[in-house]
Amino acid sequence: MTSQEIRSAFLEFFKSKEHLIVPSAPMVVKNDPTLMFTNAGMNQFKDYFLGNATPGSRRVADTQKCLRVSGKHNDLEEVGRDTYHHTMFEMLGNWSFGDYFKKEAISWAWELLTGVFKIDKSRMYATVFEGDKASGVDPDAEALELWKQFLPASQIIYGNKKDNFWEMGDTGPCGPCTEIHVDLRSDAERSEVDGATLVNKGLPTVVEIWNLVFIQFNRKASGSLEPLPAKHVDTGMGFERLCMLLQGKTSSYDTDIFQTIISQIAALSGKKYGDDASCDVAMRVIADHLRAVSFSIADGQLPGNVKAGYVIRRILRRAVRYGFTFLGFNEPFICKLVPVLVAQMGAYFPELEAQKDLVEKVIAEEEATFLRTLETGIRLLDAEIEKLQKEGKAQIDGKTAFVLYDTYGFPFDLTELMAREKRFTVDQKTFERELNAQKDRSRNAAAVEAGDWVEVKPCADFQFVGYDTCEAEAEIVRYRKVKSKGKELYQVALNVTPFYGESGGQHGDTGYLQSAGERIEVPDTRKENNLTIHITAQLPQNVAAPLRAVVDVERRTATANNHSATHLLHHALREALGKHVEQKGSMVSSKSLRFDFSHFQKVTDDEVAQVELLVNRLIRKNSPLVERRAVPMSQARELGAIALFGEKYGDSVRVIQLGDSVELCGGTHVKATGQIGLFKIISESAVSAGVRRIEAVTGEAAEQVVYRIQNMLKEAGTFFHNTPNLVTAIKKTVSENADLQKQIELFVKERVATLKADLLSRAVGKGEYRLVQTQMNFPPDFTKELAFQLRASASDIVFAAASEHNGKPAITLMLGDDMVKKGLNASAIVREAAKHIEGSGGGQPFFATAGGKNSDGLNAALQKIIELIDRQNGVK
Repeated sequence: MTSQEIRSAFLEFFKSKEHLIVPSAPMVVKNDPTLMFTNAGMNQFKDYFLGNATPGSRRVADTQKCLRVSGKHNDLEEVGRDTYHHTMFEMLGNWSFGDYFKKEAISWAWELLTGVFKIDKSRMYATVFEGDKASGVDPDAEALELWKQFLPASQIIYGNKKDNFWEMGDTGPCGPCTEIHVDLRSDAERSEVDGATLVNKGLPTVVEIWNLVFIQFNRKASGSLEPLPAKHVDTGMGFERLCMLLQGKTSSYDTDIFQTIISQIAALSGKKYGDDASCDVAMRVIADHLRAVSFSIADGQLPGNVKAGYVIRRILRRAVRYGFTFLGFNEPFICKLVPVLVAQMGAYFPELEAQKDLVEKVIAEEEATFLRTLETGIRLLDAEIEKLQKEGKAQIDGKTAFVLYDTYGFPFDLTELMAREKRFTVDQKTFERELNAQKDRSRNAAAVEAGDWVEVKPCADFQFVGYDTCEAEAEIVRYRKVKSKGKELYQVALNVTPFYGESGGQHGDTGYLQSAGERIEVPDTRKENNLTIHITAQLPQNVAAPLRAVVDVERRTATANNHSATHLLHHALREALGKHVEQKGSMVSSKSLRFDFSHFQKVTDDEVAQVELLVNRLIRKNSPLVERRAVPMSQARELGAIALFGEKYGDSVRVIQLGDSVELCGGTHVKATGQIGLFKIISESAVSAGVRRIEAVTGEAAEQVVYRIQNMLKEAGTFFHNTPNLVTAIKKTVSENADLQKQIELFVKERVATLKADLLSRAVGKGEYRLVQTQMNFPPDFTKELAFQLRASASDIVFAAASEHNGKPAITLMLGDDMVKKGLNASAIVREAAKHIEGSGGGQPFFATAGGKNSDGLNAALQKIIELIDRQNGVK
C-alpha cells in the first residue's frame, strides 16, 4: 500500500464506525500558553477534555500534523541520526468524547490492524498499565481482559506509569493507556530473542505504532487524582511508522513518504543515498526538516528570533548546515525541494499547495542568510584557532564556542568538526554549562506557577456577550491563583462576560468587576483553550456573590477602530497590489495596528499612498457593519469570506462585512466604518522573504500624526524664511550644497596630489619596496584617496598611515602590486596591528583599514604594520 492509500484506509475505517472525519488543525498553536506547536493529535480537542467546549460529534477521527523538537517527546539533534525519529509527523487518531470507551477502542484497533492492514498477529504486543500505589490507581484489569480475547498472555505486557499512564501536563485530564507494538525483526532474530523482552527498550525494530489512551481522571496541582464525570478515548498512531510496517521497511525514511524527497536531494547533490553514512544522515535530516519548516510556514509561522519563529529557524538552519557540511551545498537548495513535497502531500493538505510560492521564497531567503552566517562563523573560528596556535594552545574555550553558537548561529558540532581538522579540541563541558545557563534564564523568565481551579459553581456553557454590550451581570464560576516573575495574580472565569480575551491578534479588554461595593480592576483578559480568563490582582470578598463586569469602553472603541481598519487595509491591499495578497499576521491594540501580508517586493511610496487613499475612501463611505454569527462554513465561502491560513475554524463561523470587505473574524468591530475617522500608514517594511508589514494608526492617533507632520513642515519653513514653496527652496539648497561638495572634492584631490608628491619624495627604500608612512589627522576619505593615488604612482610603494579624526583612531595600509604578488595581505596585517588601538578591521589584499578605541596605541600599531611587512620581506 502507498502512504496515501494507508491514510485513506484509516479514515474510511473510522468513518464506517460513525466517526466524523475532521481536517488537521494548524501545526502552529494559538490561544494555548502551554504550547507553541501541535505535538499530539489531541491538542485541537483539549477544550472538550477540559470541559470548555462541547464537541459537535462525540466520535471523531483525523490525521493531525504534529511537530516535536524538544522536551520529553524528542531531541532535535537526534533526528536523522537514527532511522525513525522525526520533527514533523502525522498522527492518525480516533476520539470518543464521553461515548465509547475501552471495549470499542481496543476491538476496533485490532480489527483495523489485523483485518484491514493484515498485520501478522504473532508480531504484535500490547502493554497495559500495571497500576501505581502512590497515586492510588489499580492495574488496568479491564484492558487486560479485553486484550486476552485477541492475544495470548505471552504477548500482553504490564507497563509502568512512565510508559502506560498518559497525562496532558502537570495538571489536567489523564488516564491509563494501552500501547500496541510490532516486532519488525527477521524470523531468525525473533527465534533467538523473545520480542516481549524488547518492548519499550528503544529498539528501532520493535516499535510502538498505536497508543490508546483512556482519559478517566483529573490530576490536581497537589498531585492527587479525581475521577472525571465523563470518560474519553484519545488514540494516536504514528503514520510514518505504520507506513514503515506495511511497506516492509525497517526505517520510516525508506518509505515512499521520504524516498521521493531523498531521491531529489541525491540528484541535486550528485551523491547516492546508501553509499556514505554521513551523507545518508544529512539527506534524512534535510528530508525531515523540509516537511517541518514548509508546513509551519504554510500555517503562518515564519522563521524568527523568538519563540516559535526561533524553533523553525533552528530546524531550517540545521538542515542547511548538514547540506553545507556533508553534501557540498553552498547556495540555497532546500527551497528547490518544496515542489516535490507539494506534489506528494498537497492533495491532502491544500494549505501547502496554496502557500507554495511563499514557502519557497521564505526558505530561499533564510538559506541565503544562514549561508552568509556560516561564512562569518568560519572566519571567526579560523581567527580564534590562529590566535590559539600562536599561544601554544590546542583547545577552544567552551565560552567561545557558545558565543559562536548563540550570537552567530554557528552549530557546536560544526565548531567541533573544524577544530578536529586543525588538531584542536573544544571544551564541551563549558559550552554545555553556558547553554544550560541560558536555558535556565529563559525558563525562569517564562515560568508560571498555577494552582488548581477552584470551582465556585458548575457551568456547562460560558457565554461571551461582548459583541453586543460592554457591561453584563455575571458570576464567578471558577478561579485559580498564578505566580509569574514573583508576582501573584488571579485568573477568573465568569459564566457571562463582555470582556474580549486576547486572540486573533487583538489585545484583550481591560476594565473592572463591580461586586457589593468592591471594584476589582481587570488589567488584561486572555483566552486559554477557548476559555476567557480575566486577570485580577485580588478576588472579591465573596466570590459567590453576583457582580457586574464592565469593559473600558474608550479603550475597546479604539481597539475596534484599529481592528476594522485591518479589514479595510486587507481589502485595499488586494485592490492595489493584487489578489495574491493574504494576511500573514496582525496585531491590534487600542493605540495602533500592525498588518503582515504576502507580497514579493517592497510596496512603493506611490502604492502606499494609493492604499491609504483607498482605506480612507472606504471609511468615508460609512458602510455599516454586517455581522453574521454561527454561519455554516459552506455558506461563508459562498459569501466570499476570506479565511486565513493557519487558523482553525469550526463548522460554523462568524462573518464580518464592512462594505466590500468580507472576512471570517471573531474580533470586535465598529458599527460603521465612519467611526474609524482617519487612517494613516506609519511605516512599510519587510518581515521576511515574501512577507511585508504595514504599521498604521487610526482616529485621534492618526490626527496626532498629521499634526506632527504639519508642525515639522512649519518649523522647516522657518529655515527658509517661511517661503510658500518649501519644496523648491529645499531643492535649491540641496543643489547648491552639491555644487559646493564638488568644489570641496576638487580641492581635496588637489591637496592630496600635493601631499602625495611630498610623501613620495620622503619614501624610504627597504630592499624590494619603498615605504611611505605618516601620522596625520585627516578624514578617512582623504586618507583613502591619498592611498589610491600613491598606489597608482608605482608598484613598489607601501603606504602605512595612522590617523585620528573626531577622537577616533584609525590605521590604513595600502600595498603596491609587487607586495601583493609576493603574497602579502593587507587585511591580515591590519587585523593584527589593530589590537594596539583596541579595534578591528579588514579589507582587501591590497588595501585595508581598521578603527579602534585607544588613540595612545596609534604609533605602536603603525610600527607593528612595518614590522610585519619587513618580517615577510626578510628585512632586518
